[in-house]
Amino acid sequence: MRWLIALPFRLFWKLSFGQKLAVLACAPLLSINGAVAFFGSSVVFPLSPFFLQEKVEALRTYAKHRPFCALSGHGDLETLTAQAERRHGLPRGLMWAIVQTESGARPHRISFAGAMGPAQLMPGTAALLGVQDPFDPKQAVDAGARYLKQQLDRFDDVRLAVAAYNAGPGAVRGSVPQNGETEHYVAKVMRAYSGARLR
Repeated sequence: MRWLIALPFRLFWKLSFGQKLAVLACAPLLSINGAVAFFGSSVVFPLSPFFLQEKVEALRTYAKHRPFCALSGHGDLETLTAQAERRHGLPRGLMWAIVQTESGARPHRISFAGAMGPAQLMPGTAALLGVQDPFDPKQAVDAGARYLKQQLDRFDDVRLAVAAYNAGPGAVRGSVPQNGETEHYVAKVMRAYSGARLR
């Protein structure tokens, strides 16, 4: 077993000077993306240079959150979501469909872009919504429901509100943006929403 741990170090020392420099230059990317993949249950390209600041902020927030939830746990996510839907006057099952689509209903999810928690709030969005801990389902889902209600009031259309939740309200100009992501996201949420309404 000890030889398995030592193997990467032995291989590193066999590299040329240029190869060692390349490995060392990639180490921060590998560390950040690897941590997001491991702790955030995400698929992230190991050498992705995108959203590094957001990913680092998400990992920092996760590190602060984890000791507390390890002691106290989380409430039932579906129940918390139903309460948030009622509190903010959302159609029954709509926020639950968002949570399922965004995070697979996992409180500790971190996306490849650094979005956090069950409602997948970006660090800036979490701050704007007054969320101290985006990994705390009660805070995150309530803020996500509040934000979704704002979009529903603005667009008066469920599909457009869902599109705005994903792409931002500025990207929604009377129709679902066709950007290679949002149209698929909206379709997935609407399928989950139809299923939630039948329950």
